[in-house]
Amino acid sequence: MVASILRVPTPEAREPAKATTGNVLRVCGPSALNGEVALSGAKNSALRLLAASLLTSGTVTLTNYPSELLDAQLHVEMLDALGKRCELVSADEIRIAEVSVPQSRLEWTRRSIRNTLLILGALTARTGAGSVPLPGGCKLGERKYDLHVMLLEKLGARVWEDGDYLCAEAPNGLIGTDIYLPMRSTGATENAILTGCLAKGVTRLWNPHIRPEILDLIALLRKMGAKIRVFGQEHIEITGREGLHGAEHRVIADNMEAITWVVGAAVTGGDIEIRDFPYDDLESVMVHLRAAGARFYRGDTSLIVRGGTCYPIEISTGPHPGINSDVQPILAAWGVKARGESRIVDLRFPGRYGYAEEMARMGASYEEDGDMLRIHGNGGALKPATVRALDLRAGAALSLCALMAEGETVITDAWQISRGYVNFAEKLTSLGATCRWEA
Repeated sequence: MVASILRVPTPEAREPAKATTGNVLRVCGPSALNGEVALSGAKNSALRLLAASLLTSGTVTLTNYPSELLDAQLHVEMLDALGKRCELVSADEIRIAEVSVPQSRLEWTRRSIRNTLLILGALTARTGAGSVPLPGGCKLGERKYDLHVMLLEKLGARVWEDGDYLCAEAPNGLIGTDIYLPMRSTGATENAILTGCLAKGVTRLWNPHIRPEILDLIALLRKMGAKIRVFGQEHIEITGREGLHGAEHRVIADNMEAITWVVGAAVTGGDIEIRDFPYDDLESVMVHLRAAGARFYRGDTSLIVRGGTCYPIEISTGPHPGINSDVQPILAAWGVKARGESRIVDLRFPGRYGYAEEMARMGASYEEDGDMLRIHGNGGALKPATVRALDLRAGAALSLCALMAEGETVITDAWQISRGYVNFAEKLTSLGATCRWEA
């Protein structure tokens, strides 16, 4: 069984330290990253696949599974609480069986995660009702859940808030219909797919967000017996089934981790071979990085990054195949290394620039201009400081800045990094960095 995590009193409390992580990460620079690194399974895919296991009484087995991610561990404990039995076969394989039909209410007093919205959809589709803690995760400006409420209501459910819980019920089951998303939302697309699998009739989702993690979710669901057709970015058609069966599936490689190592090699003047590199999923951002001075060579299954000169970069985030919002804090570290002004525009989460203030404690210069972040790069001439990981990707970006600084940088709330990176400090150490976790 997956080891339990110590209880915390409120969702805002710190995540407890684990064997391979802590609340503080100390990074001593300057240090060049050199060597070989293997990508772990994608957090943004694995959590969705875990939610999909609620749609069946059959056994779901996931390989290349990132078992050490804090968010994955929390999600597994949520499944356990709902009637599943989750067993780690190995460090990267999990088997999810069912002990009893899932309860409709997830009783939970711990830190919440954004994926509770998908749990709500899956429970409502499978049992006719659902009740979950309001979502948590990274605080990225305004991250509401109105689209999730809308699609559940379109499918015939009644949805309401009850204190800190979001509830839904559809006593006669969900009914397939046409759902039009006013904006391309990853989470709403995933929830529409999950709920549509067990809804009566046909569900058509218009203006979906088709990205690698969603295609991975669809791949698993098809193995489970779901009937799903994808018509590009126009719409997805899901024909509901009375039930789904178990399946085995390999989680895709983490493209956010991949970009982190690309930028890490470039800003430190290092040389890294990244195994299982998902180049086709990252073509847009890789084109920008090559234009901004990155030197990399694509192999059959890996990517070799050999430093390069970091020039200012200008990017705007957007739906896939554009640049994912998750990437922009990492690219901000690139901008700090470059000499000149880099510009980042994130229209999806314009409140996500808080990490820049933390970088400024290390000597970075920036200004916010409406929805644009301007970074005045100084060649990476940074000083050590105590900074705070405001969210998962911000923590990784601060770690890259710490590798450029002269001396030891202390990153607090560094447990955030372990929400999405497996053995982050250990991989840094294997690449030649000097760093360590501290409780």
